[in-house]
Amino acid sequence: MKKCSVLCLLGLLALAGAKLTVRQDDHDHDHDMPALDWWENGVFYQIYPRSFKDSNGDGVGDIAGILEKMDHLAELGVTGVWFSPLFKSPMKDFGYDISDFMDVDPTFGTLADLERLFAKAKELDIKVILDFVPNHTSDEHKWFQEALAGNISYVDYYVWKDGKANGEPPNNWQSVFHTDAWTKPVGQTKYYLHQFDKGQPDLNYENPKVKDEMKTMIEFWFEKGVDGFRIDAINHAYEDERFLDEPIIDTNKGLFYENMEHKYTMNQNKSYDLIYDWREVFDQWSTKTNKTKLMMTEAYADLEHTMRWYGDGKRNGSHFPFNFAMINGLSSSSNAADLKSVVDQWLENMPKGAQANWVLGNHDRPRIASRFGPERAASFAIMELTLPGIAVVYYGEEIGMEDFRDISFEDTQDPQAANTNKEIYQLYTRDPVRTPFQWDATAYAGFTAATTPKTWLPVHPNYKDLNLAAQKAAPKSIFKLYKHLIQLRKDHTFMYGDFESKALINNVLGYTRKLADHKSYAVVMNMNSAEVQLNMKHLDGEAEKLKVVASTPESKFEVDQEVTDVQNMTLESYDAVVFEIITAGSAAITGSLMLILASVLRCLFQ
Repeated sequence: MKKCSVLCLLGLLALAGAKLTVRQDDHDHDHDMPALDWWENGVFYQIYPRSFKDSNGDGVGDIAGILEKMDHLAELGVTGVWFSPLFKSPMKDFGYDISDFMDVDPTFGTLADLERLFAKAKELDIKVILDFVPNHTSDEHKWFQEALAGNISYVDYYVWKDGKANGEPPNNWQSVFHTDAWTKPVGQTKYYLHQFDKGQPDLNYENPKVKDEMKTMIEFWFEKGVDGFRIDAINHAYEDERFLDEPIIDTNKGLFYENMEHKYTMNQNKSYDLIYDWREVFDQWSTKTNKTKLMMTEAYADLEHTMRWYGDGKRNGSHFPFNFAMINGLSSSSNAADLKSVVDQWLENMPKGAQANWVLGNHDRPRIASRFGPERAASFAIMELTLPGIAVVYYGEEIGMEDFRDISFEDTQDPQAANTNKEIYQLYTRDPVRTPFQWDATAYAGFTAATTPKTWLPVHPNYKDLNLAAQKAAPKSIFKLYKHLIQLRKDHTFMYGDFESKALINNVLGYTRKLADHKSYAVVMNMNSAEVQLNMKHLDGEAEKLKVVASTPESKFEVDQEVTDVQNMTLESYDAVVFEIITAGSAAITGSLMLILASVLRCLFQ
């Protein structure tokens, strides 16, 4: 018995001293990393309010409808929800033409409805981000109406210029919506600038009163408990004061927005200064409320200009500028090297200490399933949600919704396309990516009542097969994959771990996520329409075994399945898999511990 006791003691000491073992429940253990703020490593879900859920049968989504479906966001596990504009608007650009920054448009409900939504979100621990559209107002805004009436207090709220001697506009600037960027109202002698629709006159930030008005607006919503803002089209806020003609890219082609170099209307230094000033306001409120007020900025620009939104090294800018590299830099023909390049470029050029972010879709760009193909939507979800940093998910991506490209020119709502013609409108329309959410297989996909005469945009006809209810009922689905991946992100390796990527042979993207004393993971993504052979030793030379952690719904790899032949794996077409890496060292430690435990148990029960 004495000998047995000694053996037991030695065995228990060995177990207690086995500090080299990999932690098995990472997010419940202490670690040496600093605690992440609420937004860091978050998943933000964008809702286009007109298209999420209609509660009153008018065919347009509303706040009450969103309230009905907030549990969906809680089930999904998102950190925060970002609402495209809910403010009062004549809807010439569906909310991006704001006539009152501090009131809700009746289309969506009332301010009281929105406050109830804030309360519900707080109850569910979901942060609320509102859209802030600072570049312009609606032409129905009080400020613009006062300017038209000649009220000297408001004229300089906007950008006015005299036309040329021959009566033409001040310069050759074109709007994003394919019209001249200048309009002269009836009875006026000057033109006003509008970089978007003529119903969206540009604000004049050279006027300090405009800055004060916007600060008041920001603080109004912070007082109501909003957690942050996504700031729209910020790189349009200032123009070059000389108002020079913009260069034409191809002189053999006509004068249109895409054929111009926008060096005088975008990315001006003062636009950056404006964001740095607003960040100080956000930080003051963060201190006041003891909770970070988040700033996200939208600006389609090259990498150098985009990185400046983070700050200039002396002053902070946005917490993160949207990363559109995967939207602008990738297509259905992109290969593993292309994908590696866009990921690595962002991570390598980001300021030290900043958070990366990944955006694969939004209300302006084709959906993932349409851009890359429906069979690849799940693999891109795996990639987006296992990269380091923040993920931004557009409504419907969690079920793999597709663009509805058969909306006729007559039914087109988007002014960006409606201002063109039947022959080319499909090149510019954003309506196909804004169709109603597909909740179930009932009439109108459950978006509105069956008795509703018409929805503001038609529901995609594939809703009877592609809908949330069906995916909840299925054993595997892209919705269930999203839920699983969002939970997986709480693992400390995905929160804090190092990232290393490789473009493997046979056009496979691979990368590892590793953190000392924690589990190590490998992610592989087949970019081919055919199956490929894969040697995982080329990604991680120490891998001896692999355990499946997540895979696409159609994958042959099942969660918890172990792969022992890591040098001769087959990855099916467009498949993506997350593996836990098991090395010889970790396997040996685990094996030794099991032997010791068996020995101790034998000894105790002899």
